[in-house]
Amino acid sequence: MELSALTALSPLDGRYASRMGALRGLLSEFGLVHRRVQVEVAWFIALSDAGLPEFPPLSAAARDWLQQRVAGFAPADAQAIKDIERTTNHDVKAVEYWIKQQFAASPFPELTAKGEFVHFACTSEDINNTSHGLMLKAARQDVMLPSLDGIVAVLTAMAHQLAGLPMLSRTHGQTASPTTVGKEIANVVARLQRGRERIAGVALLAKMNGAVGNYNAHLSAYPDVDWEAFSRGVIEQRLGLNFNPYTIQIEPHDYMAELFDAFTRVNTILIDLSRDIWGYISVGYFKQKTKEGEVGSSTMPHKVNPIDFENAEGNFGLANAVLTHLAQKLPISRWQRDLTDSTVLRNMGVALGYTLLGYDSLAKGLGKLEAHPANLAADLDAAWEVLAEPVQTVMRRFGLPEPYEQLKAFTRGKVITQQLMQDFIQSLALPEAEKQRLLALTPGHYTGIAAQLAARI
Repeated sequence: MELSALTALSPLDGRYASRMGALRGLLSEFGLVHRRVQVEVAWFIALSDAGLPEFPPLSAAARDWLQQRVAGFAPADAQAIKDIERTTNHDVKAVEYWIKQQFAASPFPELTAKGEFVHFACTSEDINNTSHGLMLKAARQDVMLPSLDGIVAVLTAMAHQLAGLPMLSRTHGQTASPTTVGKEIANVVARLQRGRERIAGVALLAKMNGAVGNYNAHLSAYPDVDWEAFSRGVIEQRLGLNFNPYTIQIEPHDYMAELFDAFTRVNTILIDLSRDIWGYISVGYFKQKTKEGEVGSSTMPHKVNPIDFENAEGNFGLANAVLTHLAQKLPISRWQRDLTDSTVLRNMGVALGYTLLGYDSLAKGLGKLEAHPANLAADLDAAWEVLAEPVQTVMRRFGLPEPYEQLKAFTRGKVITQQLMQDFIQSLALPEAEKQRLLALTPGHYTGIAAQLAARI
């Protein structure tokens, strides 16, 4: 059966393919092959600048031609490399051979003459780990963080807009001290800001130090070259990654575990948000904008289901399952090298793809939300028992006997109306000014500094 969006096994390449375009060129097999070519070219040019007697500096024209091969790398080029791999049965060697073929077809004899400096002293993992670092760097800065920033921006605007809109809290699912809608959203914004910093702050490490990390092959050919300094220069200055001097054959992937854990933490925050908003929709605190032609239920015409938040929750869960496996598995390698990381690393796009799908679903859901002030106010007006907290606290200040116990006996398991609460306050031996202040209090006004906290986020 021909592969298409309808026959794809993964919904990322099927049902949701149209929403994965931003990641597809970065974390796909094409993205990996593209970065391998970039790394091989960067290493080759750097070797020409290293002062090696057998490899003089490349001409400016040859350098520009090489960089154009990287910048203009196309799916047809990747397919040509995969065709070579059918013979080599080795993906990185296929890249080396393809580059040499490009040299042969180029107008620069100097490239063909020095073709054996392609992949010079490298092990495959020197190319792969740097390629993975470049893939993650681009995915993080070009796709994932901008998408997350968009969600944070929407939530921040909501926190400001709804900063003063009172809302009944529901600790343990029971009526509790009121807050504001904006403050509850601001709480999430603050968590996401910290989570975003963790994602952005993970240093992306790379190594180019040979088969077991000791520059053995490099020194066998050029014993007087400072290969560690040379490798650092390629990784940091030419590729824009962070140099790791201590590795086995593979870069140990600890930074990947840190990065994937950081994404997991943010996804968990967004699962929490998705579930809360789902609940607030169900009790009428929020309503959803409708769209002409959309159907909420195949049999119940009235329904407008919170499907975007449900989709977000489900996709964040899938993302976290894969991200957690990546974080737990990748730092483990038998002795100096085993190949279990290779097949697992091919699922970076799956993990971040489901994360991106969660971001997208959540953003769509947030765009449909509207607060329902009348429902919020009605809920507050039916919960005068929440003023038991401020009343007993003022009683404590003025030394009235057993204030907590009195309010417990008065309110627990009972329906407390405005009149009952105000009659109780009138009966207290409090200074008149304090009594009048409590009598003026309503559940909707008992929100502390929630509005100020929301407005300043």
